[in-house]
Amino acid sequence: MAVRRPIDPIARFMQEHDVTLMHLAALNRATRALADHGYSKEAALRVRDAVGFLTDEVDVHNKHEEDALFPVLERYVEGPTGVMRDEHRALKRDLKKLRTSVGKLGSGRPSAATLQTIRSQAQTVVQKFVNHIHKENNILFPLVQKFLTRDALREIARRLV
Repeated sequence: MAVRRPIDPIARFMQEHDVTLMHLAALNRATRALADHGYSKEAALRVRDAVGFLTDEVDVHNKHEEDALFPVLERYVEGPTGVMRDEHRALKRDLKKLRTSVGKLGSGRPSAATLQTIRSQAQTVVQKFVNHIHKENNILFPLVQKFLTRDALREIARRLV
């Protein structure tokens, strides 16, 4: 019987960030297409898919960070986790606004103003998410890897299961 090694929680979070960045890029392209070329079923579907992923999967990802990673890290330092929690809440609010606007895509032909609103909201969401992911990948996670012990990282991994 093979011994199962615990997962590296930081590697897992970074992989999830990579997938999120792909969905953010798809959202950016699709909302640009809607704003520049008008409504198309294909672009609307890509927008809905990206927003659905961000709404569902990122919410789970952020909950994992807040429930598994942050409490362990806070034994050593508190400031960064407070900032990340605030950003998670702001991202959720911005995403909810976008999701509400995207809901209007299903009710007939949306106006050019609606498509521009969706584009603008999507740009805000994309920019904030990219900045947030950059902070976590380049500031928070290196801090975690520098200060947390192997036992602390194992505890985070156990909390993720």
